[in-house]
Amino acid sequence: MRAASPLVEGYPKRIPLHDGSEVIVRPMKRSDEVRMLEFFSGLPLEDRQFLRHDVTQPENVHRFVTDVHRDTVLALVGERDGRIVASATLQRHHYGWMTHVGEIRVVIARNLQRHGFGVGLVKLLVKAAIQAGVEKIVAEVPSNRTAARKAFERLGFQREAILKRHVKDLCGRKRDLVIYANDVSHIWERMESMVLDFNPTLGG
Repeated sequence: MRAASPLVEGYPKRIPLHDGSEVIVRPMKRSDEVRMLEFFSGLPLEDRQFLRHDVTQPENVHRFVTDVHRDTVLALVGERDGRIVASATLQRHHYGWMTHVGEIRVVIARNLQRHGFGVGLVKLLVKAAIQAGVEKIVAEVPSNRTAARKAFERLGFQREAILKRHVKDLCGRKRDLVIYANDVSHIWERMESMVLDFNPTLGG
């Protein structure tokens, strides 16, 4: 039996909302497949249109739940009143020229958006990225998702690129896709400097 990743230690966690309530956040399990399908199927179409796969199809959700660990550092779900209300993943390539880069994706139920929950989820993913040795974190946000863009900016993400007219909304209008990035390599540089200060022999 494979040992649990250190990144899942300390879970479940509770993220407080602006109204004083909380959402439980824990690692996703394969037994979540049915509830994940219910969650994705219950999202408004405008919240699903920018996802990479049609997650209302059971076979796609099955593939996501069972295969997500191949390229995923951490996959989390938000849970409230026995229902899944959010999906958050940190993914990275395990081979090639982008092994130092992690991509985060967050999907939240409509009634929990704009309550501080998204910021809390992104914080957990950023912490996991740093623990996993990821040096750069990226996220893709359509230009009309103002709340999501502000959330990333509050957490130190910078607009690194804008792909003009790259995605379409429900009315067929083309929207820009904003690429956000957060370079966390400096955190590792500071940690390495601290180790060398306490143990100069490591620098030789």
